[in-house]
Amino acid sequence: MADLSTMTGKLGDILLSQGRVTREGLQRASSQDVRLPGERLGDALLRLNLVTDEHLREALAIQYRLPFLLVNRRLVDRAVFGLLPHTFLARHRVVPMFRIEDEITVAVEDPTNLWMGDEIERLTGCAVLKVVTSAACIRSLLDDVLDDGRESFDIDEFVGEAIEGDVQVIEEQVDDMLNLAEIAGMSPIVRLVNYVLFKAIGDRASDIHIEPDDHVLRIRHRVDGELRELMRPPASMHPAIVSRLKVMADLDISERRQPQDGRFRVRLENRAVDVRVSTLPTVQGEKVVLRILDRTALRINLGSLGIGNQRLQALRDLIHRPDGILLVAGPTGSGKTTTLYAAIEEINAPGKNICTVENPVEYNLRGINQVQANQKGGLGFADALRSLLRQDPDVLMVGEIRDKETATIAVQASLTGHLVMATLHTNDAVSAVTRLINMGIEPYLIGAALRGVLSQRLVRCLCPSCREPIDPPSSAVRHFGSLPDGQYYTGRGCDSCRGTGYVGRIGIYELLVVSDDFSDLISRSPSLGELRRAAQKDGLMTLLSDGLRKASEGITSLDELLRVVWT
Repeated sequence: MADLSTMTGKLGDILLSQGRVTREGLQRASSQDVRLPGERLGDALLRLNLVTDEHLREALAIQYRLPFLLVNRRLVDRAVFGLLPHTFLARHRVVPMFRIEDEITVAVEDPTNLWMGDEIERLTGCAVLKVVTSAACIRSLLDDVLDDGRESFDIDEFVGEAIEGDVQVIEEQVDDMLNLAEIAGMSPIVRLVNYVLFKAIGDRASDIHIEPDDHVLRIRHRVDGELRELMRPPASMHPAIVSRLKVMADLDISERRQPQDGRFRVRLENRAVDVRVSTLPTVQGEKVVLRILDRTALRINLGSLGIGNQRLQALRDLIHRPDGILLVAGPTGSGKTTTLYAAIEEINAPGKNICTVENPVEYNLRGINQVQANQKGGLGFADALRSLLRQDPDVLMVGEIRDKETATIAVQASLTGHLVMATLHTNDAVSAVTRLINMGIEPYLIGAALRGVLSQRLVRCLCPSCREPIDPPSSAVRHFGSLPDGQYYTGRGCDSCRGTGYVGRIGIYELLVVSDDFSDLISRSPSLGELRRAAQKDGLMTLLSDGLRKASEGITSLDELLRVVWT
C-alpha cells in the first residue's frame, strides 16, 4: 500500500490543476459504469483517451514526489543492466539508468509499485532512486537494450548531443594536487554541471541554487523571480559538483568552513555569459548559488522597461540634467541596477566621462569606467568615489548608498556640477528622503541636491498563450478598493509557460520628481506623512496605481500584484 506521507494529493486533482483533463472527463472515468473491474483511475483515463500517457506519468511523479523525465538512451549506462535479470526488467517495466557508489537510479512508468523498489534493492544491494518516465520511453529503452545489443553507453554522455561542446569554460584553473579536483574533472560531473548551466541560461534563469539536505541534493533555478526545481541528482554527487564549480571559479576546493565568492565565464551559442559563484557552509553541507549574468539580456533601453510615456519623458529629462542626484529605490532583485544601466546607455556619448562604483560589477559596459568596490581590499564605495572625483567625471553611478560617508560624498559631488545616479533600499520613492535624513545628511543639502526618485518592483507577465479573462474577484476589490476600468485576466497554465501562467517580467514604477516646493519642504525636515501628502499633491502615481493599470490592460494579474505590492 502506498505511503500516504509521500503523496502530494489525489491524482485527479493534480491532473485538473495542470489542465490535463476536464472535470467532465474525470467524472466519466470515475464512473462505475465505465471503469472495468479493478481498473485504476489512471488506466481508465488512458483507455478512454482522456489523458496522454506522458501527462499521466508526470502527474504520478508529482503525486509521489518523484522527478519526471523523458529518458532516452543517452541517459542510460548500459553497464548497470547486468545488475538485474532481463526478465525482471521486462516484467516490471523498469530501466536502470546509472549507478553512483551505492545508489542506483532507475526509470519507472508506475511509481505505485513499491514492492519493485524493495526487490531492486535486494538484488543489487544499492539504495534505489526512482525517476518516472513515459511508457513509450520504457518500451523504447527495453527494446533498444535487450534486443539489438549495440555497444554500451555510459553516464558520461547523459547530457546529450544537443549541448555537446556548446557550453565552454573560457577561463579555468585546475589543481591536480588534490583528489577532489580529479573527481571534479571526471566527465560525468563536467557534463552534469554543463547541463545545469545550459538549462538555466536557456530558461532565462537569474540564479541557480545547489542545496544539500539530508539524503537529498536539490538543484533549483530562479525564473521570473520564482524558484523552480530542476533536478535531484544523487546526494553522493554533491562534493564533486561543488568541487567542479570551485575549480571553474578558481576557489579553494579544500576550504569548506568559510564562505567563498568567485566568478567564471562560459560561452554558449557564440555568446559569453558571466557566472558569479557564492558558497556558504550549512549544517547539511556547502550550498552554492550561481548568479547568471547574461550580457545579451541587458540589451535594453529605457523605453522597453514598461515605464509609462509621461513618466518616461520626465525620467529622461532627469538623466540629461548636468547635476543633481537621481535615486532608484526598491528591494533586492527589483531591477534597480538594470534601470541604471539602461539610463547610462541612453546618455553614453563620446563627449561624456561616465564612471561607476559597483560591488560587484555585474556587466561590463563599453565606454564606461567601472570600478569594483572591495571593502576587504581597502577600496570601499566612499574611497572609490573620492578617487573618481579626481578623474574629471561628468556622470557618476553608485551601486548602492549604504552609509553616511558614501551619501555625503554623493551629495557633495552632485552640488559641484556632477550628475549622480545611485540605488537605495527603500520601500517607496518618498521614503528615500527620510532614509537619507536618517543616515545623517542635512535636510537642506538633500533638498538642494535631490532631483528625483524612481521606485520600482518587478511583476510577472501573464502568458499570452493561456491567459483568460476574468471578473475581478471580490477579495481583490476589498483589498485594493476601486479598480480601474479594463479587462482583467488570469493565467491558466500551459506548456508554453510550464504551467505557471506567466512568462517574463515587467516593472511597475513610481517616479517622484522633486519640484521647488517639494525641495523647500525637504529642507524643513518634514515627517514621512507630510512628504507623502506633498508628493500626492504634485501628482505622484504610486507603485500600486501603476500595477493596477498594468493589470487592467491584461499585462499582469491581480494575484501577482497582491504578491508583489502589499498595501
